[in-house]
Amino acid sequence: MTHGRLSPRALNRAALDRQLLLDRAPLAALDAVGRLAGLQAQAPLAPYVGLWTRLAGFRHEELKELITERAVLRAHLMRNTVHLVDAGDYLRFRPLYQPLLTRHLAGNFGKNLIGVDLAELAAAAADLLGQTPLTRPELGARLAPRWPDHDPASLAYAASHLLPLVQVPPRGLWGEPNHRAAFMLANAWLAGRDPSASPAPAQAAEQLVLRYLAAYGPASVADAQAWSGLSRLREVTDRLGSRLRAFTGPDGTDLLDLPDAPRPDPDVPAPPRFLPEYDNLLLSYAERSRVIPHRRPVPLPPGHGGCGGTLLVDGLWQADWKISDGVLKIEPFISLGPADRDAVAAEGERLLGFAAPAIAVRDVRFVPVRSG
Repeated sequence: MTHGRLSPRALNRAALDRQLLLDRAPLAALDAVGRLAGLQAQAPLAPYVGLWTRLAGFRHEELKELITERAVLRAHLMRNTVHLVDAGDYLRFRPLYQPLLTRHLAGNFGKNLIGVDLAELAAAAADLLGQTPLTRPELGARLAPRWPDHDPASLAYAASHLLPLVQVPPRGLWGEPNHRAAFMLANAWLAGRDPSASPAPAQAAEQLVLRYLAAYGPASVADAQAWSGLSRLREVTDRLGSRLRAFTGPDGTDLLDLPDAPRPDPDVPAPPRFLPEYDNLLLSYAERSRVIPHRRPVPLPPGHGGCGGTLLVDGLWQADWKISDGVLKIEPFISLGPADRDAVAAEGERLLGFAAPAIAVRDVRFVPVRSG
């Protein structure tokens, strides 16, 4: 049974509410990471800004402690991209991704691994990475003597696709130097956590879909597949059956949601929010018009993160931002009225206080509206 058609604005406000972007939530960072089903973390410092913009009273030290205490992990997971996730979620969902990682390996490095026994390679790499963290160049150098006729970099990438690995600190710690990613076998890093407690694959897939809808719904099966990188999720939603509620999207698309999930009034105000690089909100739908009202591709800049990103105005991506030389520069795509400019400037000053606390004078500047 379908429960009515949802407007674009209704979908927007639902997404903002699930992503903790309507009001800063009084949650601990660990609880927020779980509720959000993880945060994008290719740029290692981006999750700090992502949590600051979502949580009341968030401090850098809170996430640093969670990472060093191994309560949250940085690892390749959804779409084979780096995410910051709760350690229990990593153990729960990582087995679902092994087929995807195996296909990525064959497609990207297969020609460089002809003649390599991948099971033997995985065992050799697991022995090394179970003892100490290694960067990919370090791992490749240690594997190379055993396979001298093969590219060391390809050997290392193969290991990172064949084994459940995590990126260990100090990478990802705010205020630390920009360390190269070092990997360790997840079971070794999480000594004492029992991976055998993970659910069966079918049950894990159901849990993953439910977690996605809780964090992003209402959404389509295509949306869930775009976020996760997994296929055949229609089979999963069919199994869930009456545990889901059906809606129709603005364009007639079939949408699904949790029956009791919040769907705010479309007219509820949405304050300006500064999102970091690679933020989940912009990247986790196949149909992104609920938050992207134009055709601009989501920027995926290189770097350590924490000093640039996108800006929501009335819940929509309407500007980019960057902190450079102690100045927060805001580049709008549209003309902002006086009330919006004042609200954005005030929020920008708060951002500078978090991301660049050493700056004595908080300088927020708007550059002229650009088109295209």
